[in-house]
Amino acid sequence: MSAPEAVELEVFRYRPERSDEPEMERYEIPFRPDWTVLDGLNHVKEELDGTLSYRWSCRMGVCGSCGLEVDGEPVLSCAAYLEDHLPGPIRVGPLRGFPVIRDLVGDISDFVAKLERVKPWIIGEGEGAGAGRGGGAAPDGAPDGAPDPGEPHRQTPAELAEYDQYSHCINCLLCYAACPIHELAPGFLGPAAIALAQRYNLDSRDRGAEDRRVVLAARDGVWPCTFVGECSSVCPKGVDPAGAIQRYKVTAARQWFSALVSGGER
Repeated sequence: MSAPEAVELEVFRYRPERSDEPEMERYEIPFRPDWTVLDGLNHVKEELDGTLSYRWSCRMGVCGSCGLEVDGEPVLSCAAYLEDHLPGPIRVGPLRGFPVIRDLVGDISDFVAKLERVKPWIIGEGEGAGAGRGGGAAPDGAPDGAPDPGEPHRQTPAELAEYDQYSHCINCLLCYAACPIHELAPGFLGPAAIALAQRYNLDSRDRGAEDRRVVLAARDGVWPCTFVGECSSVCPKGVDPAGAIQRYKVTAARQWFSALVSGGER
């Protein structure tokens, strides 16, 4: 089949100053085999309708900011080629589960708050609650939270491999749009936040696992997940957040059972 000269984008528009209800608007754009949906939106913005609002930055699948739904599937619009969605019209909308601010721009402040709760950074000796990998006080002469400059903070390839997969998350939020629980249980931490918590829990340099346990093992932590696995299916970086969640469920269950046997409380 010969390539078309043009293709239609059917774009979700929400302009609160004009109407309380969203609408779909169609734009005819040139078809180019090397164009992505993001290229198409940029053409609309630059040539047809400068009022269209959406997020993008790197155009290289690295920043994660251009996540949208294309023909109902959460994707990075910089990696979704027009050619793969012919004959059109190609339907473009915001990611599900996030309140729409304007057009294709969703409010991600709830996700940012959840991400901050899991402390996605390395917590050093003396800084956390002390139950991470080893715990304990800061080295002699070092301020609380300062990394030990010595040998203990070098990592072997095996130690790196423990968390490397989860470090590839780019916060694109496709996993939240694909997750059936995210909209049903708004308090659920969600796949990306949990995967990033595991990235640090499994880092041999980190001492913050106990701080994160309070959040991850709570009612709205890992437990609402029903292991549908769609979050891992749509992840453009192969992070496997579903696997991260199930892995922590095992960890939390072991900790609970250990505390029960020893007579403590978790």
